[in-house]
Amino acid sequence: MSTPEPRPALLSRGSWPEARRIASILRTETAGGILLIIAAAIGLIWANTPWSHAYEALRDFELGPVGLHLNLSLETWAADGLLAVFFFVVGLELKREFVAGDLRDPRRAALPVVAAIGGMIGPALIFVAFNLGNGDAVRGWAIPTATDIAFALAVLAVVSSHLPTALRTFLLTLAVVDDLLAVTVIAIFYTDELHLPYLGLAVIPLAAFAFAFAVQRRIRSPWVLIPLALLTWWLVHQSGVHATVAGVLLGFTVPVLATRAGPGNPSPQDPGLAEAFEHRIRPITAGVAVPIFAFFAAGVTIGGISGITDSLTDRVTLGIVVGLVAGKALGILSTTFLTAKLTRAELDTDLSWVDVAGVALLGGIGFTVSLLIGELAFTDQPLREDHVRIGILIGTLTAALLATVVLRLRNRTYRRIAEEESRDADHDGIPDVYQQKD
Repeated sequence: MSTPEPRPALLSRGSWPEARRIASILRTETAGGILLIIAAAIGLIWANTPWSHAYEALRDFELGPVGLHLNLSLETWAADGLLAVFFFVVGLELKREFVAGDLRDPRRAALPVVAAIGGMIGPALIFVAFNLGNGDAVRGWAIPTATDIAFALAVLAVVSSHLPTALRTFLLTLAVVDDLLAVTVIAIFYTDELHLPYLGLAVIPLAAFAFAFAVQRRIRSPWVLIPLALLTWWLVHQSGVHATVAGVLLGFTVPVLATRAGPGNPSPQDPGLAEAFEHRIRPITAGVAVPIFAFFAAGVTIGGISGITDSLTDRVTLGIVVGLVAGKALGILSTTFLTAKLTRAELDTDLSWVDVAGVALLGGIGFTVSLLIGELAFTDQPLREDHVRIGILIGTLTAALLATVVLRLRNRTYRRIAEEESRDADHDGIPDVYQQKD
């Protein structure tokens, strides 16, 4: 018998449980949202200290092979590279919802899907109304349309202890469809220069990536999958389409349902590959990719109260703030209500319209994708980019606070109902001989 090789120091017996515990924590929506907020706060605070030049030097530091046109700044690597990993997980989640989740049933999916559409139309109309005749500012119409899944679900997880699970399902479905629409908007409206040969070549490694899952034994080796994924990402990046789209496309190729048991195949109890991949990669996106992007994206020099005041005189900033807070809420709530009244689609029996109003306010949390769209919309316009970031920060925080107030009140209501039902159940369980006083 051959003796097993000793584990490296970094993978010692004591480190394995710790690593697994950390990964488990990072899979929770609360932890991911908290890390996102902390990273954004650090970037924002650092950019407004006397050491802001060090932050800017770090953000603008370039690295990568020049021959492959990848000599990019750290900020660009975060937006184009790390966010592609985040969108890969989004693609996995989207496919799971379409194949085996709530989006599979048209009746259950109708209201949150329509809510997502209304939640994009409302903010876009408000932004355009604020910026008509304001030069090329209308180009940023999509900035307030996106909902940040990680941030919104984290807020819901923090304030929710007795809220019905149907509320989280509604928000998740809404946010997933919102992300699908946001990726489509990025691909169509924020691609300045399209190089079709690169885009055509990207289909080859993408198809090979998909084929690796389709063969009988399902190739899962990272030595095969990672090079194919990187090649797909590079070709999409070179094509002019934003590289995060490659992440979503790669996520769509991963099978959702487990195959039947057989030689080399998982057992019927095994999860599909999409769920397994999401389980492994989510800690990376929650603990590394999204926080680093937030750190670089949120680092705007505000300039104190006067800086905030100046930015709020810009119609771009006002359009974003009002779009995220009012546009999202009105768009989601109005389209959901009208669809429920005019069609056969029904709101889940566990929910009330006040609950939907709370979710509609949560939809105004548009941090990650909104920042990305803002960078794409106003490239080479530093002042406007700063105003965009300030608008996103103010709008997101305002929407989060309003949603927290509404959902906290609803949480108290549901907790009171649960306590009353528990008392009634205890009372009903008392034998009749003790309830009667003859």
